[in-house]
Amino acid sequence: MSINCIRTLIEDANISNPNKIALVFGNEKLTYNELFTKVNQIAYYLSELDLPKGSRIGVYSNKGIDQVIAILAILSTNYILVPLTKLLKAEQVEYIISDCDIKCIITDKIKLESIEEIKFNGHIISYETSHKDLPSFEEIYKYYNKPYFCDVNGHDNAVITYSFGLSGKPNGIVISHRNLIDSARVVSQYLHLEQDDVISGLLIFNLDYGLNQIFCSLYKKATLALHRFVLPNDFFNHIINDKITVLPIMPINITDMFDEDSHRLPSPELLKNVRIITSSGGNVTAKMITDIEKYFVGAKFFSMHGLTEAFRSTYLEPSQLKIRPESIGKAIPDVELYVIDENGNECPPRVVGELIHRGGYIYKGFWNAPKTTEQRFKSIQILKNIVNLEGQLSDEIVVKTGDYVYKDEEGYFYFVSRHDDMIKTRGFRVNPFEIESVVEREIKNIEKCAVFSIENEEIEEEIVLVYSAKSELSINEILFELKNHLASYMIPSKIIYKKSLPLVSSDKNRINKKKKKKEFILKYID
Repeated sequence: MSINCIRTLIEDANISNPNKIALVFGNEKLTYNELFTKVNQIAYYLSELDLPKGSRIGVYSNKGIDQVIAILAILSTNYILVPLTKLLKAEQVEYIISDCDIKCIITDKIKLESIEEIKFNGHIISYETSHKDLPSFEEIYKYYNKPYFCDVNGHDNAVITYSFGLSGKPNGIVISHRNLIDSARVVSQYLHLEQDDVISGLLIFNLDYGLNQIFCSLYKKATLALHRFVLPNDFFNHIINDKITVLPIMPINITDMFDEDSHRLPSPELLKNVRIITSSGGNVTAKMITDIEKYFVGAKFFSMHGLTEAFRSTYLEPSQLKIRPESIGKAIPDVELYVIDENGNECPPRVVGELIHRGGYIYKGFWNAPKTTEQRFKSIQILKNIVNLEGQLSDEIVVKTGDYVYKDEEGYFYFVSRHDDMIKTRGFRVNPFEIESVVEREIKNIEKCAVFSIENEEIEEEIVLVYSAKSELSINEILFELKNHLASYMIPSKIIYKKSLPLVSSDKNRINKKKKKKEFILKYID
């Protein structure tokens, strides 16, 4: 068996720390030996299904210890894990099942109804014994006690993750066993995780950032304390009662945490065990940082930037948080990042170009989507104008991210926009972020704004600015500030006032531009 797989972490933890607490969920606890035993029992049962190597198995359930066991059991076989978040609707689950041909689903009583809705005809395993005459973990724990051995290769496919965006059908991204090990190693390294740490398992396990909570815990033989975020009070109780030391969260979690009257928030003294906080999956605002510093005194805050095609690209260390609050940081260990222009040349500092990711943590491609894979995963040859390729591996793959960024003179990167957001007008390329930044900085009465484009045959694309405020502002007032700070071709031709703007469901700090653009076209364009 390859050392580059999660299975080796489970085995090593059982040998070296059998009595250490591995998992906590409320009053439930499992040692590493108990975890290893249960994982083996479920893995043995799955292997007895005699499915072809590489068959996809979905986990569709609420968070709990059995969910972690299911994930680790699948990764202890030659099958592929497909995490299905509980937030998915029945039709979304149906789409994923069809797209990657899921052969088996592991679930709980609550989600059984949703599975019945879609008439899934593969194997179904429930955590609890039910009246449905289905095999259950409870029964497997009773009757499957034979020794279990497996042979997993680090280069084998381990996980396929899906994320549903604002529109269209999602593509699954294929992650290898080696990818999982490498991601646990690098995060443990730059966060300086320790065996005594208690890592919060707040994030859902449908994407790599959430799954990494499990794998970092295993890698350091630490403790993972699971939690379902319902109310801020419950969340703070989780931190206090479980004695959390490492807190992986998303920006939306920070907003939810502090969306309470201050008198209902715990004192900083009660949160002093937390020594590391990480955030990924959206922009971190100044208010978020202020709140974190006020209540988590002494905790080091790491802001991170990841890709769909690779686990992580950059992180911003705590010392730079105040100095460069808008930066996404520097490249993580084992990664080289380049900013290139349309001709494949490296952009000088402060010049916007596309981010190219080279080195570690690159995933294997998109499932059943060769065209999308070809668009994002490119030969090292696209860096031929920058890197001396003599003696380099000719088949090396890099990620053409579609993220437009720039870097400063000290090598810190700044996100500007996605490729799809770029506006071409009057022969120029315009980044909406540049206009939005001026509005945010210079026009204090505007609460939120979004910049997008509509087609215009004469100038290619026309720039539209939609904003929200307590009351409508004079268009001339807005134009005056914009003209003071922007080139003439960047000035919006249409400025629209709205009392409120629609937000992205997964990131309450980000405006749903696609929805707003659609509304605008329907209302203002014949």
